[in-house]
Amino acid sequence: MSEEHERTPPRISPARQWGEYLLAILAGNILYLLIEPRLPAALHHRLFRVDAGVLIDFVLCAMIYGAIRLVRIV
Repeated sequence: MSEEHERTPPRISPARQWGEYLLAILAGNILYLLIEPRLPAALHHRLFRVDAGVLIDFVLCAMIYGAIRLVRIV
């Protein structure tokens, strides 16, 4: 029987990981601010409210973070 070894992701420093988080959040927020004027009013973010705009912003940030992780793995 051959033993299969799982490929473990390389260890990265906490500073780099926080940098990736920051980059994803800033890029996601900038992207949301660029597309917000083209969105219907119901999808705009209202200050101090949890609404569809916050959800869209979160999804954009998560997608960008996922892309950063994919680039780091490859």
